[in-house]
Order: sequence, then C-alpha cells, then structure tokens
Amino acid sequence: MKDQRARVKGLVAAELPVTDDPHGTAGALRRLCSAAVKSLPACGAGLSLMSDVGVRGVAAASDAASERIDELQFTLGEGPCMDAFTSRRPVLEPDLATGGALRWPIYAPAVRAEGVQAAFAFPLQVGAARLGVLDLYREHPGTLSTEELAEALTFADVATTMLLDGQEEAPPGAAAAGLDEALGYRFELYQAQGMVMVQMGVTLVEALVALRAYAFSNDRDLADVARDVVTRGLRLDEDRDDDA
Repeated sequence: MKDQRARVKGLVAAELPVTDDPHGTAGALRRLCSAAVKSLPACGAGLSLMSDVGVRGVAAASDAASERIDELQFTLGEGPCMDAFTSRRPVLEPDLATGGALRWPIYAPAVRAEGVQAAFAFPLQVGAARLGVLDLYREHPGTLSTEELAEALTFADVATTMLLDGQEEAPPGAAAAGLDEALGYRFELYQAQGMVMVQMGVTLVEALVALRAYAFSNDRDLADVARDVVTRGLRLDEDRDDDA
C-alpha cells in the first residue's frame, strides 16, 4: 500500500499544470484527476466536495467535459457520486446502459449521450468525516480489474490527504486555497432555493426540484440557473405561468 501510494503521489507530482490551472489545493486536485485518467482505463475524472450539511460542488476535473458530467449529478439529483457519498462505499457501474439505467433513470442516459458508458465513484473520507467523492468515467463498458480498483482507491486516498492538508493550511473559517469557488456556488444555490420557495409558495425541497427541472429542460448548468435567480434575471414562477 505504501509503495502504491508513493507511486500515485509521484504521478500527481509529475503532472504539469495547464495554463488555466487554479491555484493551491484546487490546482493540485485537478492534476490528480488528470494523472488518474492517464494511469487508469478512464476517459475522464472529477472530484466533488460534499458534506453532511449539504455543501456540494465540483472542485476539480481532468477536463471540461468531465466537469460538466460531474455537475450533471447535482443538477439531476442522482448518480454514482451521490450514492457513494451516502453509502460511504465505492459505487462501481460497468455499464450505464443496463444496470446504470435502472439505478439512475435520468442521469444514465444523459451521460451516455456525452459518450460515457461506465462510471466509478470513490468516497473521500477519514473515519466518520466525509469530504467528497472522486469519480472516474469510461467511454466503453467494462469493469475495473483488481489492480485497477486498488489504484483508484489509492488516488482517492491521496486526494483525501490533499484536502485535509489544504484545509489545515487555510485561515480559520476559510476553504482550502482555490476551493472557495466550488463552495461558493453551493451557497448561491441555497439562496436561489429560498427565493424560489417564496416566489412559488413551495417547500425548500420542491424549490430545488423546480430549479433542477428548469436547468435540465433548458440544457443549462444548475449553477447558472441559480445565479440568474439570485441576480433576479429569472423567476421560475413567471416561467411556470408562461408555460400554463
């Protein structure tokens, strides 16, 4: 295990930053995602921050397509990332066209349309503390071998250490360097939920469903829709009246 951990850390360290790499911990996590794609049979990787109090957001991804696919889980409210975080166990779906379609009837066809045929999610946790999930995507159906699964778990373990080390170095009450944007998006979503709740006269849960439904039906990111609601560029109650 120590040898494999050292190897994975070496792969991440050898990964060169790209021009638009974020700084600090966020940049290191993006390079980890990129290294995982190169080392494992994966076409993409994404890392999401999640907490028991509902703070959730995509913190890093190997590429823009993987970031969209990761974000889609928050838009739709289902997917391997959600299940891995809730169950505290890896979620391994080798074929999104069969088993995946039964588990995630909305998410599975949406990501298959993006060229993803298999998805694997690994929770980032230490004891009872849950930090997030590392997702791996494949463009062809298929399982991970025993060796590949062990390596994927090691990438998740190294990512967990990166998050803990980054948070330890951050000022009190602040997020680790570069991760404030991922967390800030989620707080903006909470604000949008509250506004939609008042506008439509529904519960907070129903308000989130309305935001997700609008984002999905208009092929938009949930974060963008929330931002429009908060800045008063969009009212879902008016949209509902227009559709009536």
